[in-house]
Amino acid sequence: MQRKAEYNATEFSILGLSETPELQLPIFVTVLLLYILIILGNFAIIVVIWGNPHLHCPMYILLLNLSLVDIAYTSNILPKLLNIFLTKRKMISFVACMVQLYFFIALASIEVTLLAAMAYDRFIAICQPLRYTSLMSLKHCTGLAISAWIIGLMDPTAHVSLVSKLSFCASHHIDHFFCDLAPLLKISCSDTSKVEMMNYIVGSLLTLSTFFLTLISYVLIIFTILKIKSVEGRYKAFSTCSSHLTCISIFYVTIMCLYMRPASSYYPEQDKFFSLLYIVLVPLLNPIIYSLKNNDFKDGLQKIRHKLTL
Repeated sequence: MQRKAEYNATEFSILGLSETPELQLPIFVTVLLLYILIILGNFAIIVVIWGNPHLHCPMYILLLNLSLVDIAYTSNILPKLLNIFLTKRKMISFVACMVQLYFFIALASIEVTLLAAMAYDRFIAICQPLRYTSLMSLKHCTGLAISAWIIGLMDPTAHVSLVSKLSFCASHHIDHFFCDLAPLLKISCSDTSKVEMMNYIVGSLLTLSTFFLTLISYVLIIFTILKIKSVEGRYKAFSTCSSHLTCISIFYVTIMCLYMRPASSYYPEQDKFFSLLYIVLVPLLNPIIYSLKNNDFKDGLQKIRHKLTL
């Protein structure tokens, strides 16, 4: 069998979500509306928390950071996808592709670390309320947030460095709607075992460690809640962490379906669907389930509206 030609790619073609002409406009409108909602919802969280001193506590500081990540996360991918729909130009330079891959992995890593920090915050608040002010002071919370950003920004360095050294086959079409790791490895002619090994080691260490930290926190939270004698007390305690539990369930189900597997098992249509859930649904739901059911946030939003109308 003749070996496919190898070359150093200078640009790739992103095939997008669908090649069907009739679906282009509906998909474009849907993605645009979802992106606008994500930006507005998460920006509202940032403004309300920043503008209300009584919300400057660990839970809301972590939520503010999560909203920053969600805005950056979707802005790394969706504007390019929308541009493809508008201009029909699907090309992306090699450098731009590597940058998109870097920030995709980095922001996802920051998010899992922040979610674990938020689970720890809820554990301290419910299981050790008398020690909350000492264990989750603003200093400790700021340290957790900064650590999440540092870990996340360092995490993809090895991945991107190894991917950038790969050679690619004559086909430069990425069968996805952004530069993700699996479709890039799919079109490479080089030995990708080092990249896959790095993905398993680094990805598993971060993802599984934060997952188990989150899981242990919630197991202990549930045991503590079950010990509360009054139904009203149990409901009130559980309602403080149910929103976070919903978000992390969606987040970890999609991320594990996508990345805790060999690159050879990449299936474009299935992966595009899970990627949309991962990239769009979680950032869209975060403002809704964290804020609209939260009385403190509602009060803060009313104060911001009152200031704007004066």
